[in-house]
This record gives sequence, structure tokens and C-alpha cells, in this order.
Amino acid sequence: MPFDHNDHYHRLLLRQVPRNCGAALDVGCGTGRFARRLADLSMEVDAIDPSEEAIAEARALSARMTGGRSPRFQHADVTGVELPKAHYGFISCLASIHHMPFDTVTALREALVPGGVLVILGCYPERTRLDRAWSLAAVPVNAFARLAVAVGERLRSVSAATSREGVKAPVRQPTMPLAEIRQEAAALLPGCTIRRLLFWRYLLVFHHRG
Repeated sequence: MPFDHNDHYHRLLLRQVPRNCGAALDVGCGTGRFARRLADLSMEVDAIDPSEEAIAEARALSARMTGGRSPRFQHADVTGVELPKAHYGFISCLASIHHMPFDTVTALREALVPGGVLVILGCYPERTRLDRAWSLAAVPVNAFARLAVAVGERLRSVSAATSREGVKAPVRQPTMPLAEIRQEAAALLPGCTIRRLLFWRYLLVFHHRG
């Protein structure tokens, strides 16, 4: 299993979940790894993805879970789904917002309860010198992380290795520069914060004041 940049930030994202969160939505859930981590926090989790293959794998993997709650997986494009208003305490988008128009965040914002949190772990293209500088800094760290994962794989038991996820969600290259993302987010998600992360990602956090 290669080093996964999105999985690397799961703990960071989970720290954004508000207290007493009753329901969460994971947009572009893929095979459901992060959705299952949300479900482990004892909340109701809806997870949606446009890939039928990924959703089928997510359901199969979740069927193996013992105890706790399992996410409700739905095969659909979030841009064509009418989300319930003021329903979710937490909404996450992991490397998925660039697969849809950015203004989809408006519907996600309206689906939050007052005090709810929207987090986006987003991707952006390299367009500026600063982008390229961050990319250059990530290369050696990424190589070390991949090596560490490869060594860990060799040490894993056969049974654990065969339980890996065999389906990967479709990949699309981002086209919206980070400067434009900041501009659009400021208009659609007033008060949100955006910070650049290593491994070609940014973190957007929006607290819905209601």
C-alpha cells in the first residue's frame, strides 16, 4: 500500500469535529476509510461518492466492522443530491472538492447545523514560485514516508495484508489555483480559514455561526 497523502491528515481532520456532534457527512468518501473513522466516534455518518465501484468496496469493507456504527454509503453525485438543511454537525471533503464546481460548498454550508464545521482537505495545482517551493520541500519527506510504509508492509502479517482496500477512487488533477480558492472561499464561506499543508494539500475550516 503506497503512502496515502489524504490518510496522513485524518488525525488533523478529526480534531476539527465539534463536541456532541450527532451527524456527519463525508463527501467523496471513496472506499470509506475516513467515514469509518467518523463512525468510530459514535455519530451517524452519511457518506457519498459518484463512483459505484468505490461505494461497493466501502460497503464490503464496512460489513467486516465489529461493533460500533457503520456509515450509510450512497452512490450519487453530491451536486445532484438535495441535502437536508441544518442537519449535519460535521461535513468533510477529502481531495474531492476539485471534482465538482467549488460553489458546491454553498449547499454544504446550508446543510450544517449552527455551530457545525465544514472541513476541506483540498488539492491545488502548482502555479506560483511559492507553490513550487512547497512542492520541492515535500519531495524528500514524501520519499521517506513511502519508504517507511514499504518497510511496514513487509512486517505485516499475510492476513492483515490481504485486508487492504483493493479499489481506489477515481483521480482528477486540480485546476483551481490556491489564490482563487481563497478568493471564492472568502465569498462563499465567510470567516473560514485556509492554510497550506505539505503533500500538495490545503486545509479549509469553516465554522457555521447560524
